[in-house]
Amino acid sequence: MYRPKYFKMTDDTIVYEMMKTNSFATLFSQHDGMPFATHLPLILNEENTYLYGHFARPNSQWKDIQNQTVLATFHGPHCYISPSWYETNKAVPTWNYVTVHVYGEVELLEDENELAEHLQEMVLKYESPDSTYRLQDVDADFLAVLHKGVQGFKIKINKIEGKAKLSQNHSIERQELVINQLEKIPKTDEQQIASLMKANLKR
Repeated sequence: MYRPKYFKMTDDTIVYEMMKTNSFATLFSQHDGMPFATHLPLILNEENTYLYGHFARPNSQWKDIQNQTVLATFHGPHCYISPSWYETNKAVPTWNYVTVHVYGEVELLEDENELAEHLQEMVLKYESPDSTYRLQDVDADFLAVLHKGVQGFKIKINKIEGKAKLSQNHSIERQELVINQLEKIPKTDEQQIASLMKANLKR
């Protein structure tokens, strides 16, 4: 990933948190001699060494992915930055965003218990704390059939690249102007980018 020095994320804690918060990722591999991508949730393990996920079995990407070095991208908040917000008209539009790229080798899950643990962890992550749904309450035979419909996998993480493009290459005064304008826009991404920019100014 192209990462000018201004935009490199160097705090691993922030990078891992970004991956956990924005865990619906895009997984790229080579399939039948062509680039191929699947959009799916990826769960980071507690040691931050593996990503866990699963394909629908009819998705043939899994059939030649074993031992490939793949790329998983995690997409954080992003938004348009208008030059009309600056103190000068000698400027052009740009885009602020946060993203993380993870490179690693894929291992298919053959152990039924490991797959079950992964699916259980995924349900616990996404269900609200007060949800009445519990995977262990689902009929075992029904679950067994569903398990046959997916192919679990894990990615051994070899390299992580984080990028936070938050106008760091502009003056503090201009960054404050951008933050002020973003905070006026009642959209989630703009609000999140404004918050990240403010936190970055304090560091």
